[in-house]
Amino acid sequence: MNDAYSHNAVWRIAAPMIVSSVTVPLLGMVDTAVMGHLGNPIFLAAVAVGATIFSVLFMGLNFLRMGTTGITAQGFGAGDNDTVREALGQSVIMALALAMLIIIARPVLASTALTLLAPSEQVATLTREYFSIRIWSAPASLCNFVLIGWLIGMQNARGPLTIMLITNLVNIVLDISFVVQLGMDVSGVALATLIAELCGLATGIVFVRAELARHPGSGTAIHLFVLARYRRLFDVNANLFVRTMALMFVFAFVTAQGARMGDTILAVNALLMNFQLFVSYALDGIAFAAEALVGKAIGARDRDGMLLAVRRTLQWSLLFAAGFCGFYLVAGGWIIDLMSDIELLRATARDYLPWLIISPLISVWSFLYDGVFVGATRSKEMMFIMVGSTLFVFLPTWFGFSEIGNHGLWLAFTLFMAARGAGMHFWFRRLINSGTLIANG
Repeated sequence: MNDAYSHNAVWRIAAPMIVSSVTVPLLGMVDTAVMGHLGNPIFLAAVAVGATIFSVLFMGLNFLRMGTTGITAQGFGAGDNDTVREALGQSVIMALALAMLIIIARPVLASTALTLLAPSEQVATLTREYFSIRIWSAPASLCNFVLIGWLIGMQNARGPLTIMLITNLVNIVLDISFVVQLGMDVSGVALATLIAELCGLATGIVFVRAELARHPGSGTAIHLFVLARYRRLFDVNANLFVRTMALMFVFAFVTAQGARMGDTILAVNALLMNFQLFVSYALDGIAFAAEALVGKAIGARDRDGMLLAVRRTLQWSLLFAAGFCGFYLVAGGWIIDLMSDIELLRATARDYLPWLIISPLISVWSFLYDGVFVGATRSKEMMFIMVGSTLFVFLPTWFGFSEIGNHGLWLAFTLFMAARGAGMHFWFRRLINSGTLIANG
């Protein structure tokens, strides 16, 4: 047995990452709950629109984490400390440069986003207030992507756990304090996020410094200001950027179409999307283990170890997905009631709950294979599959079934997730059979 890729090895990374990851949708649920109890759905709708903007903006740049993880894990597996140090430095520089561009372009970004999402005038006004505060979290948010990705690549799950726990717990506490106790509305939610991201960054720096001390490099191979040295990082991240933007397009499209169906459907879809995000973040914890272990195995040229890592992380992912299906079937209505006391939202959300009950077992394949492909730095394949699923499955399904309204929107989303998983599964088998990832033998 290869103990480096055993069930225990999987859970040394997956367990803390699951705990930390599920705090993200819990934060979304708290945002939804504090806004959902203000008595008017426009507050919840405004936070939904604002959160969508930053999901597209920041999560569209999540390639900073994924690209850093894959390159770092492979360097770690090869025992190349200079490579892992260079990956960290290059990614931090890239994150800060992108954050500065975002801040400079903030008026254009806000206007463009609101034009595309087209919320009502009241919701748009509140969304601008949210945006004007949260935009200043860009440097901390993007650097946190890099630090978390680098620590995962170094097989260190304790650091990301602490970073994400502190970030999201601070955010939750400040959400409640600012909105419930101080009487703020969307501005309180945005300010809480800004402060929490800064706390997370400070925590991440502490862990990265400790990891660097444990893995000293020679320094002779590190050239942070030589553009040619960024080629691999650019190649990986460019494909991941296109891939992630296609994913964010789908989420933004769901929000935009919901907005066109009225503030109630917009708010309901925002509430229900928390179910999907909770599953994705929980299963991402196992996918993070796949990233780290697959990357390490490829760096070490260990084909059997890579296959073992994929098999065991897939087994655990399927088990967790089945558990989520059962939990949502039993407790879905209770969760809806917990997140809002507006009876119209509760009743409407229940109409669409079945889509979220079946989603975990359909979505699980794409979540797990994302981790496998990130660890293998196969970003081009990830991009092709995501763009293809968007253009040839999601959009045709929506336009073919738009007459059934919001049910058509959830059908399109469900088939999109299924296409992603199927595409990645068959492409991975092709890479394995051809010996492209690691030579057979």
